[in-house]
Amino acid sequence: MGNTDIKAAIAAERRELSAVLDGLRAEQWDAPSLCAGWRVREVAAHMTMGFRYPLGRMVRELVRSRGSLHRMTDRCAREDAAAHTTRELSALLADNADHPWRPPVGGLASALGHDVVHGLDITVALGLGRRVPEDRVRILLAGVNARSLKFFGADVSGIELRATDLDWSFGSGTPVSGAAQDLLLLAFGRRLPPGHLHGEPDARFLLART
Repeated sequence: MGNTDIKAAIAAERRELSAVLDGLRAEQWDAPSLCAGWRVREVAAHMTMGFRYPLGRMVRELVRSRGSLHRMTDRCAREDAAAHTTRELSALLADNADHPWRPPVGGLASALGHDVVHGLDITVALGLGRRVPEDRVRILLAGVNARSLKFFGADVSGIELRATDLDWSFGSGTPVSGAAQDLLLLAFGRRLPPGHLHGEPDARFLLART
């Protein structure tokens, strides 16, 4: 898939996620996401950060956080979630569907991954059953490798991931199967609610019961 196609996929993903957010109830905005410590509203705020923060502000926020990107994104997500209404956060995604923002590391595929995975952080946590179009998932699965797993803190050692809805597998060892988009979440270091994986998934892949 060429750059033009990936740009179109990013725009479509943002518009579709905006529509999903528009349909959420108030209590769903305050429900936990798959991002540890973030509710749905913090994830939505984080997804729109790149559209709202020019480079100068990004640098200032990073200095405020003593150079820690993790501390900066966490603090800004919480502050922005409190400062914007849910309607504003949803509109920011649709209004910036064609925005050229991309993460500091990686190209267009990384920008697509940012939107797809954070969208799944919301929809999977809420049990909405949204299916990301296969072409978008394939782009992101093609980038899964030892380096990306390390970057996202994903431990799949001793496991073979097997997609049940398309021809894709990764790794070797005990088979763990599931929908491709769920395995994508594992590759991005997420834990999943029960019922998404099959085989004998290690506890490292499952959300702790509360």
